[in-house]
Amino acid sequence: MKKPYPLLSVLFLIFWGCEDKDTPPTEVTLWGVVYSVEETYILNLQSNQLTGSIPSEIGNLTNLTELRLHNNQLTGSIPPEIGNLTNLTYLNLWNNQLTGNIPESIWDLVELVRLDLDVNQLTGSIPSEIGNLTNLTYLELRNNQLTGSIPPEIGNLTNLITLRLGINQLTGSIPPEIGNLTNLTYLYLHDNQLTGEIPSEIGNLTNLERLFLNGNQLSGSIPPEIGNLTNLERLYLDENQLSGSIPSEIGNLTNLTQLGLNENQLTGEIPESICNLVENNCSIYISNNQLCPPYPSCIEEWVGVQDITNCN
Repeated sequence: MKKPYPLLSVLFLIFWGCEDKDTPPTEVTLWGVVYSVEETYILNLQSNQLTGSIPSEIGNLTNLTELRLHNNQLTGSIPPEIGNLTNLTYLNLWNNQLTGNIPESIWDLVELVRLDLDVNQLTGSIPSEIGNLTNLTYLELRNNQLTGSIPPEIGNLTNLITLRLGINQLTGSIPPEIGNLTNLTYLYLHDNQLTGEIPSEIGNLTNLERLFLNGNQLSGSIPPEIGNLTNLERLYLDENQLSGSIPSEIGNLTNLTQLGLNENQLTGEIPESICNLVENNCSIYISNNQLCPPYPSCIEEWVGVQDITNCN
């Protein structure tokens, strides 16, 4: 009787082959370089003239805490496998040519402190799941082709210091929940298609140094609560459809270096309190409104063209 050793050897090889296939890789090759899965915590390939798409294999580097691929020439969509990198605190893909939607898996990276996707060609909307990323201090989605509204869940991101959503195609109103972001110093919502009024809750953001709402379709009056933002250095509300008078509280903003109110539909007289800003060498842009004389002497030379048809 023949012994079944050859058959056992074949079965062992088949079993070994299956097990090897299911074993997670110990190394990953990206752009011609081999990286150890166990030992790679930071992948910094910024400004390396990288081209092509981001390989899906990047999702195997599960120990990564920082992924920096910014300032390259990467194309294609962001691979959903990036969502496997659950230890990431820093994800920077700024200044590439990435297209498609932001993958849903990114909103599961709850350890993220910084997410920078600025200056790409990303499309789609910002989902409510963005509210999961409560550790974020920097959220930068500026200069893409994002559409839809700003979700109210953005108000969950109470650790944010910088929020950049400018130069997109966002619509709808500014959610009042944005007033929850009391640690913000920079808020950029400019050059979108936002409508509705400036929420009074924006007056809660007393740490703001820059507020850019220009280049939208905002209407209604400037809320007097904006006078609470005494740390503001730059305030741009120009190129909207704002109406009503300039609130006297604007004179509280004595740290302003630049104030943009031009190209709106503001009416009434300019408050004398605006001279508080002039005295501190603030540059004021106020032309192309419907503001009525007499103008405060401190600002007469900056008034520019006004439609005074409806003035008494």
